[in-house]
Amino acid sequence: QVQLVESGGGLVQPGGSLRLSCTASGFTFSNSDMSWYRQVPGKERELVATITTTGSITNYASSVKGRFTISEDNAKDTVYLHMNSLKPEDTAVYYCNARGLFLNSRYEYDYWGQGTQVTVSS
Repeated sequence: QVQLVESGGGLVQPGGSLRLSCTASGFTFSNSDMSWYRQVPGKERELVATITTTGSITNYASSVKGRFTISEDNAKDTVYLHMNSLKPEDTAVYYCNARGLFLNSRYEYDYWGQGTQVTVSS
């Protein structure tokens, strides 16, 4: 059974830090592009960060670049999102995403975690 199990969310003060974790099972993690998305009520889900399998290339949304870092540990089938200098506007539900190869104009698979709440407030 495919699972993406997330942890690390919670309440933090502005300027603080959190590390989100997402542990994968049921598919080949090492062949996957991993991403973090976030969503707030009334807004579309937005891409926060991506790390690719080939070359470990990372990409970040402009709003988090320089503050957030995505990384992965293949031995643990886990992807992390290190969040520093957190702002109230970072408050959202954060989702882990795994995608397979893009071929024949589609992804092999597109899996999602359950989401974890991050609240930045004083």
